[in-house]
Amino acid sequence: MKTTQITWVLRIIASVILLQTLYFKFTGAPESVYVFSALGAEPYGRIGSGIAELIVVILILIPKTTWLGALGGVGVMTGAVLSHLFVLGIEVENDGGLLFALALITLLCCLILLYLNRNIIINLLKTK
Repeated sequence: MKTTQITWVLRIIASVILLQTLYFKFTGAPESVYVFSALGAEPYGRIGSGIAELIVVILILIPKTTWLGALGGVGVMTGAVLSHLFVLGIEVENDGGLLFALALITLLCCLILLYLNRNIIINLLKTK
């Protein structure tokens, strides 16, 4: 499989996971309200993280901004993973750890996308 194909697979996996959670965040689904209430960030944290995730998805899907979306995705998903580890627990409302697993998968996809786009990032960081 070529790097371009791998990149698109990673983009799609991360984007689908992030997009499917938006429905729950924006409609105020009980699971989402529970999570953000436990974090002390309901409703603003729920809506704010949903907006951030939507921006991340758009950036990931545009080839020239994939690195920026992946960087945002790493930030958002690091927050999600840490929330699970220190506040929520691995299993939330008897989900069998599904939310935690999805956060880890998305984080991994974004980290790999960052690695695959490392030359772009390095060139941006070089001073002339």
